[in-house]
Amino acid sequence: MFNKTMTPIYTPSTIPSIQRTVFFSVLIGGYFNLANKNIKYYVTNLTFIITFAPFKHQKLMSTIILGIESSCDDTSAAVIKDGYLLSNVVSSQAVHEAYGGVVPELASRAHQQNIVPVVHEALKRAGVTKEELSAVAFTRGPGLMGSLLVGVSFAKGFARSLNIPMIDVNHLTGHVLAHFIKAEGEENVQPEFPFLCLLVSGGNSQIVLVKAYNDMEILGQTIDDAAGEAIDKCSKVMGLGYPGGPIIDKLARQGNPKAYTFSKPHIPGLDYSFSGLKTSFLYSLRDWLKDDPDFIENHKVDLAASLEATVVDILMDKLRKAAKQYKINQVAVAGGVSANNGLRNAFREHAEKYGWKIFIPKFSYTTDNAAMIAITGYFKYLDKDFCSIDLPAYSRVTL
Repeated sequence: MFNKTMTPIYTPSTIPSIQRTVFFSVLIGGYFNLANKNIKYYVTNLTFIITFAPFKHQKLMSTIILGIESSCDDTSAAVIKDGYLLSNVVSSQAVHEAYGGVVPELASRAHQQNIVPVVHEALKRAGVTKEELSAVAFTRGPGLMGSLLVGVSFAKGFARSLNIPMIDVNHLTGHVLAHFIKAEGEENVQPEFPFLCLLVSGGNSQIVLVKAYNDMEILGQTIDDAAGEAIDKCSKVMGLGYPGGPIIDKLARQGNPKAYTFSKPHIPGLDYSFSGLKTSFLYSLRDWLKDDPDFIENHKVDLAASLEATVVDILMDKLRKAAKQYKINQVAVAGGVSANNGLRNAFREHAEKYGWKIFIPKFSYTTDNAAMIAITGYFKYLDKDFCSIDLPAYSRVTL
């Protein structure tokens, strides 16, 4: 290692970059230790540097997570680097519109066609190669089993081929943690723990107490139908097409929310119920159509506005009670129904009236997307919370 004049034979320029820190540190340490004739200390120092220098190098590496979402009828892949979103690609399936709802078999077949090109595009937009990935996060459930199996199977095979960890993510947890997605050039305001989150979608209506990213408690939930399902079903009865949520939202902006009154449930505690609202809407419509066959066409904007207002009132009533009961003023909304403008406006009104600090997600984070799966995977990766390859998908589960 040294010549007779005690000058190092190797120089930094002759050593590979990754090894340079290790060898050069050893040589310097060896130089001083040999000069002091303390051979035993030299050996100790040599062991110390060789053991820990590679670890220091790894700490400087970025954490890059690929997220995969395939729980229903959207195939999505996203890449997050150190908590910041690099890409979020979503491929929607128009095939279901002709059937007025999602057909599970058609959805799973479409996922099989879309999964590879969607992942490829996500990596391409992010400017990341598959070899740079730290882990693959995927939606394990809940959702349609056929759809979930496509994403789960792909994630397992992809992660195994790259010899990187797999991270299973609860779809509902992903919706809640979408508020923690950061993007360069955007204002990144995030809720502080603990906070309340109203999680509303086509399959779920829940009030969640979020104590940490991995510690959530359901304070109340629907005992029958979800808010989004009620809106979709009422839209279908009116013959407005699929999906009903965006159509009702658009019509409601033009109508009178107090034109018609529909039944509201009287459920104790913080739980929800929307089956009674659907029945009330259906029977009212049936009676009106007897007198006027063109009633829906002539009054659809008022019907949409009144329906939306009723759903929002039901949701916000229980949320107010939860905020008061748990003395929490940080309140978020998540899920597909959080894209509804009526609900967003209600949140802003409550913020002004009750002093809430509200968190409303970007429209692109409200529907099913892989960005929320990737950010959840990122948090779990930091805690080394990985899953084994034998874990199955699950179609029904809560938080």
